[in-house]
Amino acid sequence: MRKGVTEQPSSVTKVYLIDDEPDILFMLREVVELVGLESQCFFQADAFIDEVLDFDGNNILILDLQMPRVDGIEVIRHLAKMGNPPELILISGQDSSVLSGAENLAVAHALTVRGTLEKPLSIARLRSLLAPLVAASTAARSRGDMKSAVLDFTAEEVRDALDLDQFVLHYQPKEEFALSGASKYSAECLVRWQHPTQGLIYPDRFIALIERQGWMPDLTTIVFNQAIRQQRQWQSDGLRIDLSINISASDITSLTLPETISRLLADNELDTATITLEVTESELMGELTTSLDVLTRLRLKGLCLSIDDFGTGYSSLLQLFRMPFSELKIDQSFVSKMVVDVEALAIVKTCILLGKQFHMRVVAEGVEDQATKTMLAKLGCQAVQGYFIAEPMSADALAQWMKFESSLDT
Repeated sequence: MRKGVTEQPSSVTKVYLIDDEPDILFMLREVVELVGLESQCFFQADAFIDEVLDFDGNNILILDLQMPRVDGIEVIRHLAKMGNPPELILISGQDSSVLSGAENLAVAHALTVRGTLEKPLSIARLRSLLAPLVAASTAARSRGDMKSAVLDFTAEEVRDALDLDQFVLHYQPKEEFALSGASKYSAECLVRWQHPTQGLIYPDRFIALIERQGWMPDLTTIVFNQAIRQQRQWQSDGLRIDLSINISASDITSLTLPETISRLLADNELDTATITLEVTESELMGELTTSLDVLTRLRLKGLCLSIDDFGTGYSSLLQLFRMPFSELKIDQSFVSKMVVDVEALAIVKTCILLGKQFHMRVVAEGVEDQATKTMLAKLGCQAVQGYFIAEPMSADALAQWMKFESSLDT
C-alpha cells in the first residue's frame, strides 16, 4: 500500500525564496503571494541558514542553485540535517543536467523535490507547481485542521483503527488511450483512514507506523476485502471496473498470498484478470527468491502484475528480466516534468520503449495537464493517471464519474 510519493499535497505554512537577482526574487515573491501563500525572501543563502533555524509546519523552499558565498548544494546539505525540512523547488540558469544532479542529490538526502525551473523562468510553470499546494492549504484552512495536519498517532490509535474497520478505500481513475471507439477506464485503490474526530487521514501519516509494527498483512487483508466486495457490488450493478491494488514487501514474501487472493475472487465470482497488483520497485530488493515464487504464482492464477514507480530504483532492468510483470508504471517524478525537461522526457521515452520490448502495458502516473497527456499518447503510452484525469474519490463518486465519462463517448 505504500507509495514512493505523497498522494495528497500537504497544506503549506510559508514559501521561502532564495535568489541573488533582485528582479527574479521580487517576481517569485509576487507570484507566490498572488496565489495566496505567505513568503519570505533571502538574497543570500547563508542569511537563510543563519536566520531559519527550524521549520514550523509544512514549508516550501524555492532555491536558486547558483548563489555567491553559499551555493544551493550547500543549502541542500544543510537541510538534510534538519528534522522537518521544507519541500524544494530548484532553480538553475545552467543546463538541465545541473538541475537533475541537484534533484538526485536532494532525493538521496531524503528531501522532497516538488519540481525544477530553468532560467529564464516560466511563470506558468511556477504557478503549476504551486497550484496543488494552494488547493491543499485552502482545504486545510476550511476544515480548520492546520494544526492537526502535522500531528502524529500512537500505535494504539492505529491498532484500534485496524480492529474497528476505520480504513476505507478511495479510487483514482486511469484512462486508457483508445485506438478506436470509447475510452476505457480502470482505477487504483488508495487507502485512507476515516478518523472519528479528525476526518480523512492520508497514508503518509500512518503507513510507516503500520510497517514498523508489522501490521501490513492486516491492512492488506482490509484493502483486499473492501476492494473485492466493492467490485462485486459494481458487477451486480452492471458496471465492470478493473482495480489496481498496491502490495508491500511483506505481502510479496507471503507464500499463502496467491491462494488467498484467488480464493477471495472465486468466492465473489470475479475474474482474476480484473485485478492488477502493483509492486513498488524498491520493495523487490529483499528476499528475491521468495518474491519470484509468489509473483510467478500470482501470474499463473491469472492476476496482472505492475512494477510501480519504475525508474526510481537501482536495478530496474534486472527486475524486468527476473520478475513476471505484465505492466510497467512510469514514476510521476519523470512524467510531471517531461514537457519542460529533456532528460525527463528521454527517461519516459526509454520506459515506453522498454515496455514495448517486454510486451508490457505502460502506464504513466502524475499526469497534470493536457500537454503531458497528448505527448504520452504520441509516444505510445497505453494509459495515464493523475489529477488531470481525476482525483481519488469514493466508490459511489467513481461509479457516477465512470457513467458520466462513458456517456461522453457515446
